[in-house]
Amino acid sequence: MIDDVLNDCRTRMEKAIDALRRDLSTIRTGRASPSLVERLMVDYYGTNTLLNQMAGISAPETRLLVIQPWDRGALGAIEKALQKSDLGLTPNNDGQVIRLNIPALTEERRKQLVKLVHHQLEDGKVALRNIRRDAITSVRELMNEKMISADDERRAVQQVDELTKRFVDEVDKIGKTKEQEVLEV
Repeated sequence: MIDDVLNDCRTRMEKAIDALRRDLSTIRTGRASPSLVERLMVDYYGTNTLLNQMAGISAPETRLLVIQPWDRGALGAIEKALQKSDLGLTPNNDGQVIRLNIPALTEERRKQLVKLVHHQLEDGKVALRNIRRDAITSVRELMNEKMISADDERRAVQQVDELTKRFVDEVDKIGKTKEQEVLEV
């Protein structure tokens, strides 16, 4: 029973870390990365569609993204979605592909992006703490229903705390790496 709670806790924390990594991949650094735009929603014939499901995205150079839609009729919709996005990039449409030039980040913009990274990291830590709280609540319910002893409950809570600490440390490590990427000139 305690193992089930711990396994569920570990699985949910791993999913929270994956979600954090996915969110951080959308924050742009000084170089082009397809992950910047692949989760962008495009209004494609009245349906919101992810950009990576309707176009090939590549980074042939460090400061250039090339988006090649599989349906050329979608070029206008993709261009409009890129202009509406908060990326601050101007798409160049040549009728075949869309090119996005990634300008070098200014010092002020880098600082804003670092703040955004810290905000995302804090959201990740909050998610981990919520998972921890749920796991401890489940363990306490097991004890209240006399399914485990008080010693087992104490040990389980300690294991949940150790698990949480390990994942919070991983969040900090991911954050340092992303911050270095953003601050890299």
